[in-house]
Amino acid sequence: MKIGNVTLASPFVVAPMAGMTDSAFRRLVKRHGGCGLVVTEMVSSEGLVRGIDRTLEYAEYTEEERPVSIQIFGGDPAKMAAAAQIVEGMGADIVDVNMGCPVPKIAKHSAGCSLMREPGHAASVIDAMVKAVNIPVTVKMRAGWNDSARNAPELAKRVQDSGAAAVSIHGRTAEQSYSGVADWELVSRVANALTIPVLGSGDCIEPEQVVDRMAAGVSGVLVGRGVLRNPWVLAQAADISADRPPRRVTLRERGRFLCDYIELLLNERVDEGKGFRHFAPGTAAGVARGRDRWVINKVRALCAWYSKGFAGGSYLRTRVNTAASLGELLEIVDEFFFAVPVAS
Repeated sequence: MKIGNVTLASPFVVAPMAGMTDSAFRRLVKRHGGCGLVVTEMVSSEGLVRGIDRTLEYAEYTEEERPVSIQIFGGDPAKMAAAAQIVEGMGADIVDVNMGCPVPKIAKHSAGCSLMREPGHAASVIDAMVKAVNIPVTVKMRAGWNDSARNAPELAKRVQDSGAAAVSIHGRTAEQSYSGVADWELVSRVANALTIPVLGSGDCIEPEQVVDRMAAGVSGVLVGRGVLRNPWVLAQAADISADRPPRRVTLRERGRFLCDYIELLLNERVDEGKGFRHFAPGTAAGVARGRDRWVINKVRALCAWYSKGFAGGSYLRTRVNTAASLGELLEIVDEFFFAVPVAS
C-alpha cells in the first residue's frame, strides 16, 4: 500500500491511543513484525506552534519506527498548517489529522470529532495543511457524531477533494465512544467510494479479525486496543495473510515484552524532569524517584489492557497496581512470568 509517496510494507497499522502507544511501545511492536506504519499519540497543534516541551515529547519517535506518522489535533487552519510544517521539519513521513477523538476536552475546542460537525471547516483545515507541506496529509475520523449524523462518507469525500492522501475510519460514532459495535458496512462504503486509500478500525482484537476486515475493501486496518492486549497481533495477522500458522506467544515472551518496555522507558528519559510528573526538581534522588514513578504508572496503564490477553491476568493487574517501587514492580513481573518451568 502507498500513502502519497510513502510505501507501507504491510497494511496493518498501530493506531494512535493517547497515553498508551508511546515510542517505546511502538518500537517493540515494530520489532515483532507485521506492522506497516506507526502513528504517534495525538499532539496538540497549539502546543507544537508554541514550542511546549511536553507537547514536543509526544511527537518524538526513533528511526526504528519508520515509516511514522505524527498525529495532530486542532481546529484553526493556520495553526494546523504551521504545526504540519513543524511535523515535516521533525522528519515525519506523514502528518495525520485527528477528527475522531470524542473526549470532551478536545471536542469542545472545535477539534477531534467535533470537526465532523463542520465539514466545510474540516475541509479548510486539510486544504491549508496540504498547501503547507510536501509530506502526505491523512485524516482519521469516526462514522460520525451520532446515529443521526453518520456523515463519514460525505466528509471523507470532501477531505479527499481537499488533498488528503488517505482516510482512516473508525466504525463507531463519537457518541458511542467504544460501546456497541463498529459499523464496518459504513467503512466499506467509504472504501468503495474514494480513490485514495481507506483504512478501517474498530473491533479488531484477534489476528483473524484483523485479516477478515480486509474483505471490506479497505487498503489497511488500524489496530488499537487489540495491539495493547497482544503486541504480536499484527505479526500474527501477517502470518495468516501469508497462509502461515500464526506464531504462538509464550508466557515468558510476554514477560520479556514487559521487561523490554520498562528498559526502553528507563533509557529514554534520562534528562532531569523530562516526562516526569512526580519528580522533586533539583536533586538526583528526586529525579530518580520521579523516573521510577513515571515508569510504574506507564506499566500500570499498559497492564490494564495487556493483562487481558492471558490466564492469570487479573491477578497480575492487581499486583502491578499495588507496586510501591520500581524494584517491587520488577519482582512482580519476574515472579509471574519467569518463576515457572520453561516447558509451561
